[in-house]
Amino acid sequence: MDSNYTRRLETQRQKREEYFAEHPQSPVPSEQFAGLEYYPVDRAYRFELELRGHEDIETLTVETTAGGSQEYLRWGEFRFELGGETRSIQAYRADADDDRLWVPFRDDTNDEETYGAGRYLDLEPDSHQLADGRWVLDFNEGYNPTCAYNQAYECPLIPMENWLELRVEAGEKAYPGDPVEPSHHH
Repeated sequence: MDSNYTRRLETQRQKREEYFAEHPQSPVPSEQFAGLEYYPVDRAYRFELELRGHEDIETLTVETTAGGSQEYLRWGEFRFELGGETRSIQAYRADADDDRLWVPFRDDTNDEETYGAGRYLDLEPDSHQLADGRWVLDFNEGYNPTCAYNQAYECPLIPMENWLELRVEAGEKAYPGDPVEPSHHH
């Protein structure tokens, strides 16, 4: 089980790396791409959790790195034990028809070992929802927003309610290369 689990995550990481290195839509020109760095896979950061849906679905306006804003629905909350305490984190949806959950988070590794603005998790029902309806929340899958590699992208910032007050030593680390500067000629 565990070796399969680790292998699956490592394959995912490899695919992401190949996308960055080779794909024409990659945020980094291939000749500048410096590779991706990750924490070792750690099973302690994987949870199977019930999503506690909110009775009133509020719209949350999230600021972006480019000074704009994007709207998300506050869909539900996950609660889990980490660092000896019960933590809660919000799961958002882009809109009511989109069944994916977006779980962005910041933690105490930001600015040191991980990207300063925080990291994202995407939960897809077909790969992250279990037969009993619970979801897999796995911080080993945490990844950097595209802004970490290229400042021309507009990325939603992490709402304060998802700032975790501990070190989450899982998932993607800070990009080792320099982010691509946005070009100023139009």
